[in-house]
Amino acid sequence: MPVNKNALIRYKTIDACLRNRRRKWTLENLIDAVSEALYDYEGIDKGISRRSVQADLQLMRSDKLGYNAPIIVVSRKYYTYEDPGYSITNIPLNEQDLGRMNEAVEILKQFKGFSHFSSLNEVVQKLEDHVYAAAHNSQTVIDFEKNERLKGLEHLEILYQSVIQQKVVMITYQSFRAREENSFVFHVWWLKEFKNRWFAVGVKGKGLPIMHLALDRIGNLVIAEDALYVDNEEITPSEYYKDVVGVTVSSTSRANNVKLFVSNEHAPYVTTKPMHHSQEIVETKEDGIIINLKVQLNFELEREILGYAEGMRVLAPEYLRRRIFKKLKQGVYNYNDENGTVNAS
Repeated sequence: MPVNKNALIRYKTIDACLRNRRRKWTLENLIDAVSEALYDYEGIDKGISRRSVQADLQLMRSDKLGYNAPIIVVSRKYYTYEDPGYSITNIPLNEQDLGRMNEAVEILKQFKGFSHFSSLNEVVQKLEDHVYAAAHNSQTVIDFEKNERLKGLEHLEILYQSVIQQKVVMITYQSFRAREENSFVFHVWWLKEFKNRWFAVGVKGKGLPIMHLALDRIGNLVIAEDALYVDNEEITPSEYYKDVVGVTVSSTSRANNVKLFVSNEHAPYVTTKPMHHSQEIVETKEDGIIINLKVQLNFELEREILGYAEGMRVLAPEYLRRRIFKKLKQGVYNYNDENGTVNAS
């Protein structure tokens, strides 16, 4: 049952009155207290009816809001709590509540590694402690993929704030291919996560191509206060990545029709977790299925295909078919010993 703000004010006011055992509370006293609270908090000056307060008392007694308040009438006139320690603010959690809170805590904990969620960390810790105290032997029911040793997460706060505040950053960066690190100004447009790896996406300057900087390759990062930020006026992440698997986007390549054969063993995984939103089954065969993706040919697509090994075969385009064949051939060669025989030991 949804509860509006005025109702909450009424319930909390009645609760405060009934917890105050130094005074005897008639129904008229409760009506006056609730009317004053509504005026103080919401400026409502018309008061509240006798029937409304009686309905509130009945609702608080019931299980509809989970209160089950032990409200009794003494001497057929004065309202109080039968349990002196009761309050609607410290009602116990039931098993369903605990289960939901446990799930919420596990989800929120995924953000604890990000410094720009530092205020959230305290909330998560309080929730976690409360749930543990209420049901310390409960089991985790949701387990997310995470890498506690992932590098570069300490840069997320500055990068996040640079996007929100439209600030330029000075980055010291060394790609996997570079022999030395390089420093340059960078205009971050958004943050991108792919397979547990984070990227700062933006440009070095106006009119220059979009770049993906892996956070684990950033050496130093500071806000360049005096630099003028280059706005992202046209591109949205959803539109930018719509034709690719992963994060490698070519500004000159078109999306290709990629036709793949998937064996029966792997078909359920591919159909229930599509490689790309454009994926569709174009033919069902006795030994598997043929699917089609409309995507750019990039490194991440090749990695996905190679991950299925013998369970997936490229049918088209021919260029991609040859590249995958060459990589698989090199993979087999890597297992050969000096005599040319496969060494499986």
